[in-house]
Amino acid sequence: MAPCSLLLFLLSFSAHIAFLSAVTDPRDAAVLQSLKDSWQNTPPSWDKSDDPCQVWEGITCNSSRVTALGLSTMGLKGKLSGDIGGLTELRSLDLSFNRDLTGSLSPRLGDLEKLNILILAGCGFTGNIPDQLGNLAELSFLALNSNNFTGRIPPSLGKLSKLYWLDLADNQLVGTIPVSTPTSPGLDLLLKAKHFHFNKNKLSGTIPPILFSSEMVLIHVLFDGNQFTGSIPSTLGLVQTLEVLRLDRNALSGDVPSNLNNLTNINELNLAHNNLTGPLPDLSSMNTINYVDLSNNSFDPTEAPVWFSTLSSLTTLVIEHGSLQGPIPEKLFSFPQIQQVKLRNNAFNGTLNLGDSIGTQLQLVDLQNNQISSITLGSGYTNTLILIGNPVCTTAISNTNFCQIQQQNTKPYSTSLANCGSKSCPVDQKLSPQSCECAYPYEGTLYFRGPMFRELSNVNTFHSLEMSLWVKLGLTPGSVFLENPFFNVDDYLQIQLALFPSGGEYFNRSEVLRIGFDLSNQTYKPPPEFGPYYFIASPYTFPASHGTSVSTGVIIAVATGAGVLVLGLLGVGIYAIRQKKRAEKAIGLSKPFASWAPSGKDSGGAPQLKGARWFSYDELKKCTNNFSESNELGYGGYGKVYRGTLSDGQLVAIKRAQHGSMQGEQMLVYEFMANGTLRESLSGRSGIHLDWKRRLRIALGSARAKQPIEKGKYVVREVRTIMDKKDDEHYGLTELMDRSIRSSGNLLGFGKYLELALQCVEDSATDRPTMSEVVKAIETILQNDGMNTNSTTSASSSATDFGAAKGSLRHPYADALPKKDANANESDAFDYSGGYTISARVEPK
Repeated sequence: MAPCSLLLFLLSFSAHIAFLSAVTDPRDAAVLQSLKDSWQNTPPSWDKSDDPCQVWEGITCNSSRVTALGLSTMGLKGKLSGDIGGLTELRSLDLSFNRDLTGSLSPRLGDLEKLNILILAGCGFTGNIPDQLGNLAELSFLALNSNNFTGRIPPSLGKLSKLYWLDLADNQLVGTIPVSTPTSPGLDLLLKAKHFHFNKNKLSGTIPPILFSSEMVLIHVLFDGNQFTGSIPSTLGLVQTLEVLRLDRNALSGDVPSNLNNLTNINELNLAHNNLTGPLPDLSSMNTINYVDLSNNSFDPTEAPVWFSTLSSLTTLVIEHGSLQGPIPEKLFSFPQIQQVKLRNNAFNGTLNLGDSIGTQLQLVDLQNNQISSITLGSGYTNTLILIGNPVCTTAISNTNFCQIQQQNTKPYSTSLANCGSKSCPVDQKLSPQSCECAYPYEGTLYFRGPMFRELSNVNTFHSLEMSLWVKLGLTPGSVFLENPFFNVDDYLQIQLALFPSGGEYFNRSEVLRIGFDLSNQTYKPPPEFGPYYFIASPYTFPASHGTSVSTGVIIAVATGAGVLVLGLLGVGIYAIRQKKRAEKAIGLSKPFASWAPSGKDSGGAPQLKGARWFSYDELKKCTNNFSESNELGYGGYGKVYRGTLSDGQLVAIKRAQHGSMQGEQMLVYEFMANGTLRESLSGRSGIHLDWKRRLRIALGSARAKQPIEKGKYVVREVRTIMDKKDDEHYGLTELMDRSIRSSGNLLGFGKYLELALQCVEDSATDRPTMSEVVKAIETILQNDGMNTNSTTSASSSATDFGAAKGSLRHPYADALPKKDANANESDAFDYSGGYTISARVEPK
């Protein structure tokens, strides 16, 4: 019985602390209530309390102000009200993957001046992108991709000087790319941006040369799938940080600038499906390039360039419907990483010689419709070679596979379910490859915009992706299912993804929020060869009867704990009344405070504190000699304590709040105690000996005068000190404990409860766990001590080592808020895939 009683004790304590410390600022509460009224399918927790900071999922608060709002993949329906602009302390807003969030964006988004992250990807928003987004001076991550936005790109976005990630892809945007003028900002001013993702829109006109400069640090320029005309600006060659350049599927013309050869860090170059002319570009200095596609242009007729034989890092070479002629260098087929060579519809002639050192990864050579007259295969090549439409196919080899339409017998990759036998699931569930149980996975589609490979038969490639997903998303090994990878019409690698819960049938809402944020915010980074990506989630099916997977036993425990809390508060109230009466007899009243308004709102006065004496600031300043250092007694969490002498000669101790203190009145006056501080008395350093039972009773009584968080810290730390001493009888603790705990004689796990309680009373709201996280942590303690709570949420998904780094119990959005360290290295905030850095997740034991 002891662990269950301890659970009730800790739940009641934590509920008390959470209730008293998480009151939402009325301004923010009103905004969130307005949003709730305009949305359907909000989390069930939004209906359980009028205080969002206390229990609303997806809400993070700091000092009663809302700092993060994240409801990714919640199935929200409705519009984003202009009232959102009232959350003036908001740092992160993520509403991604809610396809039924529609309508236009309110200009009042521009009022969120402290916003650092804005993610609205995969929704159904329409209309223009508001100019007022340019007012978000702190913004570093802006993702508006995969909506239905129309109109032009606002020039005001050029004012976002801290922006790293700009993704406007897959909309209906029109017009030219805005650049700065003497009277207007432009995107050329975004010198910290690493990602320009403007692909799959209707942008037109020329690509402005002023858009690029040597001061920029861009790594991904994705302009494919638009209507750009004119020539490729030579200024692109100045951005030597570039890794992926996609200008394909436009109407660009003219020569390719020769200085593109200066882009020595580039991995992918795709200029296909344009009207480019002049000589085939020289790529000989691109020593790290993996993928080249120059197809469907009008380059001058030429033999194979020298770089066909020198770029040993190539995995894929695609130049289809071109003007290449002469022999194909056999060196091309011997590169160690080469996978595909696709040169159909050119004018290559003579003898095809694959050589005797064919690369081990080479899977496809497509030379359809050239002028090849003979072939020397060499040795060792047994994979696909297509020669249909060449003169050689009119000779003796005409009946070989090389000259026949070849059926692709290789099935697309799919994560193996071989260990699960023939087991099947209902239509709305899928089989987990890890547990072989039916469950409701978190599903969606991964789109890789610039992978360094095109060969899809290598299973190791997908195994590495699976592993990176379950490791970096904090899932159980083997809980990732990949299916049907293929290159779509946009030449993106498209893969269906399913992530399975580690226990039970469902993810809870907190887990869905965390996973959605990691994928939309680019926190998750795939293996480097997959390159830049984006993810679009499918709606998630939550349990119909409840929104989170908390067991019935835990719910009963919470309810019982609430009852204990009520009884405890009643006892505290009786004690307070008695103390009040004693104080009224001992202290005269002078200038009592005005009372509060009956409604609880401030009526212009201060709380009525009968039994307390009122002092003016001037009186306290005078009796402490202007708060001189000579009168300073000590310093605590509230502020400094001074000794003072009142006009009648009485010695007093005056607590003066430090700047930023969140505790109550600004100064408190106490009777002076000549024998040192209460802590010194409790610790025995003042010369006064107190038994441990009395020490604890004094600590508990003293805590009642403190604010909720300080009260919690004070009591927990005193109990911890007593527990650390070596003595029998637990120093009187047993007499102060719940009777059922006391009678059991078993304090198993009590130290871990104290550690959790200390987390519950952290100064910052973002450092304190939510109630659901407390419940999960308690489940883990009980399970580690041999009990089973029968929760449908696996303990492995929520367990925490209480001796680990602070922050192991956190809201998924807390770490995404902007860092205050001005010396932080921002250059590493995004790597190859643009991931926005947040703290690493503390893995459960």
